[in-house]
Amino acid sequence: MRAVIQRVSQASVKVDGEIIGQIDCGLMILLGIEPEDTQEDIDWLCRKITNMRIFDDENGVMNKSALEMAKDYLVISQFTLHASTKKGNRPSYIRAAKPDIAIPLYERFVKDLSAISGRIIQTGRFGADMKVSLLNDGPVTILLDTKNKE
Repeated sequence: MRAVIQRVSQASVKVDGEIIGQIDCGLMILLGIEPEDTQEDIDWLCRKITNMRIFDDENGVMNKSALEMAKDYLVISQFTLHASTKKGNRPSYIRAAKPDIAIPLYERFVKDLSAISGRIIQTGRFGADMKVSLLNDGPVTILLDTKNKE
C-alpha cells in the first residue's frame, strides 16, 4: 500500500463538476493499493498518518500530529502510485490491485482512519474521473509505502 500525504490548507475533489469531498486544513491522502495488501498494511498506514508530526506547534516547529490537532482528511484512490516505468515510455499498472480487491481495502482504510482519528473522512469516488484541487501547505508532501517501512 502506498500513500502520498500532503499537508493542505484546503483540498477538494470533483466528479462530473460536482464537489464530492472537501476539507480545510488537514491531510490529503492519495492511496494506491496492491493485490498483496492486508489489514496489517491498513493498520500501519493509519497509525503512521495520524501520528506523523507534520503540523506546526506554537513555536512554528513541525511537532504536532493531525490527531493532536484534530485535522481533517481527504482520501482519494490513486492506482497510478503503483506505475512501473522501467520499460518504454508508457507506464504499466500491473502492480495496482484490481477493483474487486482494491475497493474493499480502500473502504476499510477509510473506515479505520475515521475510527483512529475520530473524524469523518472525506473521499473521492473509486474509479471515477476525478478533478483534485489542493493548496499544499509548506509544501509538505510525504511518500509512505507499507512494503518499505524501514
